[in-house]
Amino acid sequence: MSEPIISVSGLRGIIGESLDPILAIKYSTAFATLITEEGPIVVTRDGRATGTMLAQAICSGLSAIGRDVIYGDVAATPTTGVLVRSLNAAGGIQISASHNPAPYNGIKLFGSHGRVVDANVGEKVLKAYHDYKFAVVGHDQIGKISNLEQTISEHIDLVLKTVDVEAIRSKKFKVVLDSHHGAGSVVGKPLLDALNCHTICLGGIPDGLFEHPPEPTEANLQATAAKALDFGADAVFCQDPDADRLAVIDETGSYIGEEYTLAITLDHALKTRTGNVVINCSSSRMSADICHRNGSTLHMSAVGEANVTAKMIELDAVYGGEGNGGPIDPQVGYVRDSFVAMAQVLDAMAASGKTISALKQDIPSYEICKTKVSIERAKIQELFDQLAARYADARASTLDGLRLDWDDKWILVRPSNTEPIVRAIAEATTMAAATELCDAAAQIAATL
Repeated sequence: MSEPIISVSGLRGIIGESLDPILAIKYSTAFATLITEEGPIVVTRDGRATGTMLAQAICSGLSAIGRDVIYGDVAATPTTGVLVRSLNAAGGIQISASHNPAPYNGIKLFGSHGRVVDANVGEKVLKAYHDYKFAVVGHDQIGKISNLEQTISEHIDLVLKTVDVEAIRSKKFKVVLDSHHGAGSVVGKPLLDALNCHTICLGGIPDGLFEHPPEPTEANLQATAAKALDFGADAVFCQDPDADRLAVIDETGSYIGEEYTLAITLDHALKTRTGNVVINCSSSRMSADICHRNGSTLHMSAVGEANVTAKMIELDAVYGGEGNGGPIDPQVGYVRDSFVAMAQVLDAMAASGKTISALKQDIPSYEICKTKVSIERAKIQELFDQLAARYADARASTLDGLRLDWDDKWILVRPSNTEPIVRAIAEATTMAAATELCDAAAQIAATL
């Protein structure tokens, strides 16, 4: 990987191969030159070991072009959104490669609204990056760099306002929090303490020394599940390194997955709210069933947090999210938020008196298969064409990649914005049927 992956959703690369401090300065200052609002730029990072190196470079670059910087050090991505709003900042930069392996790092951009920038802004940043001009200012005009010591209180307060704190506190839940040496423990542990949970925190030091692959999948969390059983946990919450996604393990040590994170929180939220709900087109149809039985209306967007939040704002949605474990509660912010997920799962448990496994049983059940297929970007359209021809009986949509729908199943195949792959996601009433669709996509790709 000799070049970083740069798209409208941000930048990711491998440190020492495709990403270095000079490139980080170039990309972040290109973004800053497009900001017309006055005010500082918030810079934060997840717990990766290379984050400090990139943060120092980015802060210096922004100062050199005359922008004030507020550096929040280690912070979760949803916290960054809260900080941008609360500090009246002109924008934000989160240094994170999310779920990518340890050699990666990256940059995620926030507008002054505290949301990840949309495709329109992302395209402008890309152009500014490619037409790069580093216009430094004189010594008397450089931006001030200040450190922010308190980063978490407002975020925690916003999350707590969405739940019945006293009801949760009275249950004294036993919780395992696996922050995986990312940014999640910074807010996660104090939040759970505020909810009177007896908590064991795994990977609580945000140093990026991952003890298992960072994506919170079932295969990667087997050791976590075993430790939770030993502890007798009521809930196990597993974050990705920048803590915008949450996977849940129930009281029996069973991984219920990221799709159920959104399903459980949405089902609980719609008991007290009614209105429009937005998810992306790769998320489970569980959300459609939940909306139907709670008197709300489901809408779909293209994949990507910025697409979901833009449609949420357009429709004044009461809730939204993505099926990768990222609920979005507008009462907290328009960012996927693992802390919203944790607090609201506990709130659902406290309000219903049910365990997580019982809450799962209340959700209409489907089987979903998710795979990654390596493919050259130039061959992706040919993959789409052959897949559509093979399944000519399906309803085809190109809202985002290629989605094929039947009455009892669907598959979405779309290119990743951060890796040279396509992601195939299929859902059906049986795992065999969902797997068959993903396998078909992989088989066709292998012939190209």
